[in-house]
Amino acid sequence: MNKMNKTNAMRLLDKAKIEYEVAEYEVDENDLSGVHVATILNQPVEQVFKTLVAKGEKNGIMVFCIPVAEELNLKKAAIATKDKKIELLPMKELLPTTGYIRGGCSPIGMKKHYNTYIEESAILYDKIYISAGVRGAQIIINPEQLKDFVKAEFKDLL
Repeated sequence: MNKMNKTNAMRLLDKAKIEYEVAEYEVDENDLSGVHVATILNQPVEQVFKTLVAKGEKNGIMVFCIPVAEELNLKKAAIATKDKKIELLPMKELLPTTGYIRGGCSPIGMKKHYNTYIEESAILYDKIYISAGVRGAQIIINPEQLKDFVKAEFKDLL
Protein backbone atom coordinates (compact mmCIF):
# COMPACT_ATOMS: atom_id res chain seq x y z
CA MET A 1 0.00 0.00 0.00
CA ASN A 2 1.20 3.52 -0.71
CA LYS A 3 2.42 5.57 2.20
CA MET A 4 -0.48 7.84 3.03
CA ASN A 5 -0.35 11.49 3.92
CA LYS A 6 -0.41 12.23 7.63
CA THR A 7 -3.84 12.92 9.01
CA ASN A 8 -4.62 15.72 11.44
CA ALA A 9 -4.73 13.14 14.26
CA MET A 10 -1.20 11.95 13.36
CA ARG A 11 0.13 15.52 13.15
CA LEU A 12 -1.30 16.30 16.59
CA LEU A 13 0.36 13.20 18.07
CA ASP A 14 3.65 14.10 16.36
CA LYS A 15 3.48 17.64 17.76
CA ALA A 16 2.88 16.22 21.26
CA LYS A 17 5.76 13.75 20.75
CA ILE A 18 3.50 10.77 21.46
CA GLU A 19 4.61 7.45 20.00
CA TYR A 20 2.22 5.65 17.69
CA GLU A 21 2.22 3.40 14.67
CA VAL A 22 -0.08 3.40 11.66
CA ALA A 23 -1.82 0.39 10.14
CA GLU A 24 -3.23 0.96 6.67
CA TYR A 25 -5.83 -1.19 4.97
CA GLU A 26 -7.96 -1.32 1.84
CA VAL A 27 -11.39 0.20 2.42
CA ASP A 28 -14.38 -1.92 1.50
CA GLU A 29 -17.22 0.55 0.85
CA ASN A 30 -19.69 -2.32 1.30
CA ASP A 31 -18.43 -3.08 4.80
CA LEU A 32 -17.24 -0.14 6.90
CA SER A 33 -17.64 -2.03 10.16
CA GLY A 34 -14.89 -2.05 12.73
CA VAL A 35 -15.12 -5.84 12.92
CA HIS A 36 -14.22 -5.96 9.22
CA VAL A 37 -11.26 -3.63 9.87
CA ALA A 38 -10.05 -5.82 12.77
CA THR A 39 -10.30 -8.88 10.51
CA ILE A 40 -8.34 -7.21 7.68
CA LEU A 41 -5.64 -6.10 10.15
CA ASN A 42 -5.62 -9.57 11.75
CA GLN A 43 -6.21 -8.09 15.21
CA PRO A 44 -8.55 -9.19 18.00
CA VAL A 45 -11.81 -7.21 17.97
CA GLU A 46 -11.29 -6.44 21.66
CA GLN A 47 -8.20 -4.38 20.79
CA VAL A 48 -9.64 -2.36 17.89
CA PHE A 49 -11.77 0.54 19.09
CA LYS A 50 -14.45 2.55 17.32
CA THR A 51 -15.28 6.14 18.12
CA LEU A 52 -18.92 6.98 18.74
CA VAL A 53 -20.35 10.44 19.26
CA ALA A 54 -23.40 10.97 21.41
CA LYS A 55 -25.45 13.81 22.82
CA GLY A 56 -26.42 13.99 26.47
CA GLU A 57 -29.42 15.78 27.90
CA LYS A 58 -27.23 17.76 30.32
CA ASN A 59 -23.69 17.53 28.97
CA GLY A 60 -24.17 17.94 25.22
CA ILE A 61 -21.76 16.25 22.81
CA MET A 62 -19.60 13.41 24.18
CA VAL A 63 -17.18 10.94 22.61
CA PHE A 64 -16.99 7.23 23.44
CA CYS A 65 -14.31 4.74 22.35
CA ILE A 66 -15.36 1.11 22.64
CA PRO A 67 -14.25 -2.21 21.11
CA VAL A 68 -15.56 -2.56 17.55
CA ALA A 69 -17.67 -5.68 18.17
CA GLU A 70 -19.51 -4.08 21.10
CA GLU A 71 -22.44 -1.69 21.46
CA LEU A 72 -22.38 1.32 23.72
CA ASN A 73 -24.59 0.69 26.74
CA LEU A 74 -26.44 4.03 26.87
CA LYS A 75 -27.50 3.51 30.50
CA LYS A 76 -23.90 2.87 31.62
CA ALA A 77 -22.73 5.80 29.48
CA ALA A 78 -25.26 8.06 31.19
CA ILE A 79 -24.10 6.89 34.62
CA ALA A 80 -20.43 7.31 33.65
CA THR A 81 -21.03 10.86 32.43
CA LYS A 82 -23.52 11.81 35.14
CA ASP A 83 -26.13 12.61 32.51
CA LYS A 84 -29.81 11.71 32.61
CA LYS A 85 -30.18 10.46 29.05
CA ILE A 86 -27.75 9.89 26.17
CA GLU A 87 -28.43 9.13 22.53
CA LEU A 88 -26.09 8.56 19.62
CA LEU A 89 -25.60 11.53 17.33
CA PRO A 90 -27.53 11.20 14.05
CA MET A 91 -25.17 10.31 11.17
CA LYS A 92 -25.92 13.55 9.30
CA GLU A 93 -24.61 15.55 12.28
CA LEU A 94 -21.30 13.65 12.59
CA LEU A 95 -19.27 15.57 9.98
CA PRO A 96 -20.45 19.09 10.94
CA THR A 97 -19.94 18.31 14.65
CA THR A 98 -16.59 16.49 14.58
CA GLY A 99 -15.03 17.12 11.17
CA TYR A 100 -14.98 13.35 10.60
CA ILE A 101 -17.07 10.93 8.52
CA ARG A 102 -18.47 7.54 9.48
CA GLY A 103 -15.71 4.94 9.40
CA GLY A 104 -13.04 7.59 9.86
CA CYS A 105 -13.96 9.23 13.15
CA SER A 106 -11.02 9.60 15.53
CA PRO A 107 -11.12 10.76 19.16
CA ILE A 108 -8.06 12.87 18.27
CA GLY A 109 -8.40 16.18 16.43
CA MET A 110 -12.12 16.82 16.39
CA LYS A 111 -13.30 20.35 15.58
CA LYS A 112 -13.74 21.01 19.30
CA HIS A 113 -12.72 19.22 22.47
CA TYR A 114 -15.55 17.07 23.80
CA ASN A 115 -15.63 15.04 26.99
CA THR A 116 -14.23 11.66 25.99
CA TYR A 117 -14.68 8.25 27.61
CA ILE A 118 -12.75 5.10 26.75
CA GLU A 119 -14.06 1.64 27.63
CA GLU A 120 -12.04 0.52 30.63
CA SER A 121 -11.06 -2.78 28.97
CA ALA A 122 -8.52 -0.73 26.94
CA ILE A 123 -6.19 -0.80 29.95
CA LEU A 124 -5.75 -4.55 29.46
CA TYR A 125 -3.63 -3.86 26.36
CA ASP A 126 -0.26 -2.22 25.76
CA LYS A 127 -1.63 -0.86 22.47
CA ILE A 128 -5.07 -0.33 21.00
CA TYR A 129 -6.18 0.60 17.49
CA ILE A 130 -8.25 3.74 16.87
CA SER A 131 -9.18 5.52 13.65
CA ALA A 132 -6.49 7.76 12.23
CA GLY A 133 -9.19 10.16 11.06
CA VAL A 134 -9.70 8.67 7.60
CA ARG A 135 -11.06 5.43 6.27
CA GLY A 136 -8.17 3.10 5.53
CA ALA A 137 -5.87 3.89 8.46
CA GLN A 138 -5.70 3.06 12.13
CA ILE A 139 -3.46 4.59 14.78
CA ILE A 140 -1.89 2.05 17.14
CA ILE A 141 -1.35 3.74 20.48
CA ASN A 142 -0.91 3.08 24.18
CA PRO A 143 -4.34 3.53 25.80
CA GLU A 144 -2.96 5.50 28.77
CA GLN A 145 -1.24 7.95 26.43
CA LEU A 146 -4.42 8.28 24.39
CA LYS A 147 -6.43 8.92 27.56
CA ASP A 148 -4.02 11.60 28.73
CA PHE A 149 -3.77 13.24 25.31
CA VAL A 150 -7.53 13.58 24.71
CA LYS A 151 -8.20 14.19 28.43
CA ALA A 152 -10.44 11.13 28.59
CA GLU A 153 -11.59 8.87 31.40
CA PHE A 154 -11.68 5.08 31.46
CA LYS A 155 -15.24 3.94 32.24
CA ASP A 156 -17.39 0.82 32.11
CA LEU A 157 -19.39 1.49 28.93
CA LEU A 158 -20.52 -2.00 27.87
